[in-house]
Amino acid sequence: MGDLVDSQPAPLTTYEQLAKAIDHAIVRPELTEQQVTAHCEMAKSYGVGCVIVRPCDLDIVLRLMAGSGVTVGSVAGFPHGDGNTATKLYETRDLLRRGAREIDFAINIAKLLSRQFQYVELELLQAAEACHKEGASLKVIFENAYLNDEMKIVACRMCSRADADFAVTSTGFAPHGYTPADVTMMRAKLPDDIGVKAAGGIRTLADALAVHRLGCARIGTTATAAILDEWKTQLREAAESPSEVS
Repeated sequence: MGDLVDSQPAPLTTYEQLAKAIDHAIVRPELTEQQVTAHCEMAKSYGVGCVIVRPCDLDIVLRLMAGSGVTVGSVAGFPHGDGNTATKLYETRDLLRRGAREIDFAINIAKLLSRQFQYVELELLQAAEACHKEGASLKVIFENAYLNDEMKIVACRMCSRADADFAVTSTGFAPHGYTPADVTMMRAKLPDDIGVKAAGGIRTLADALAVHRLGCARIGTTATAAILDEWKTQLREAAESPSEVS
């Protein structure tokens, strides 16, 4: 498995701590190559932790981000997880071969809701094995908008048994994204060495700080520039008039 992740991240006190917790998402279907490039340049200039890109953009993004210190990841089975296992695993291994270091892997929602738990867990086990063999991280997307609490807990247990690195609340393509209740439940039901990533609807600094306080080690967003600009301002004001910033 990858590096251990604290279940309760330390309070944020520096710009870099928040920036490195951000997964900047570049996965909208309508983005042109020029727009993808602009997103990458922004992510590089803001020093984010990771960019998550569409499989078709991986090669150009790897070239753009080379030497930047920003990790490049991609998505498999995205956004609904409903490809067959062989297809999803081929996609995962292809992304790893091409250089992705993180894979956001969509759980098979239909099979999970059909209570075909062995099917889902075996798929996750194989995806985790493929990622860890290449020194990469597996982040399992639940898509909580479609799951009841029982299925969310089952998914947490599957992530634990599969040795996943992160569990992710949402893709941003469902009726709603993360909720504080879901983040709290996932953090409580997952072992400490599996991180929680909140995604879908995180648009402000207040949102980002709130999910961090709930135990998220990663924050998936497209509002990176606005969040980090506000964070810079808050840190500067705090330095001029010391107070809590998180």
